[in-house]
Amino acid sequence: MEIDIVKITLAFVVLINPLGALMLFLHFTNGHSDNAKKKVARTACLTVFITISFFVLLGELLLQVLGISLGSFRMAGGLLLLLIALNMMSAGNNPAKPQEKDVDDEISERSQVGGLASVAVVPIAIPMMIGPGGISTVIIYAAEYNSLAGILMILASGLAISLFCYACLMGAGRISKVLGNTGLNVINRVMGIILAALSIEIMVNGLRTLFPQLG
Repeated sequence: MEIDIVKITLAFVVLINPLGALMLFLHFTNGHSDNAKKKVARTACLTVFITISFFVLLGELLLQVLGISLGSFRMAGGLLLLLIALNMMSAGNNPAKPQEKDVDDEISERSQVGGLASVAVVPIAIPMMIGPGGISTVIIYAAEYNSLAGILMILASGLAISLFCYACLMGAGRISKVLGNTGLNVINRVMGIILAALSIEIMVNGLRTLFPQLG
């Protein structure tokens, strides 16, 4: 069980990757007070945990309603994660997450109406931290460990990564100064390699589910 917790938490760290949201967080909170920045970080990380919890509890039911088998969803989710990983390793844009230049104008308008709270939810939390790749992985693990202990284990991992995200956002200024763009790119590529390995494992499990004769 301890190995499973480590595995799931590692998958969340790589997929959610709060370091990838640092520049967006700094951009939209620039010039605001420390209290405002704390509120944005708290709202964003609470949104991440709520999203994880929702799909942990209802993700498998959603698959059943849509008539999607777990094996098929594993294959699709693994393929999505592999595409994300390849983009991370090549320093390309993550196809499942927006870039700052793509959302700047839209968020500037919404922030004037809804304040920083709306920016914290979209795009910082969704989809910058918890996007399609993270959601699909949550559903896959929830279906794989569908006992009470397994659900609690995933929720505990989700809480841990949410707290980690909060710590990263609150230290965004210092982290960006220490690592710089080069350091962030190196970390992004290393996480891409880990994510590629996780995606292959998910697809292999999907093939075994679809074709039990593969063993």
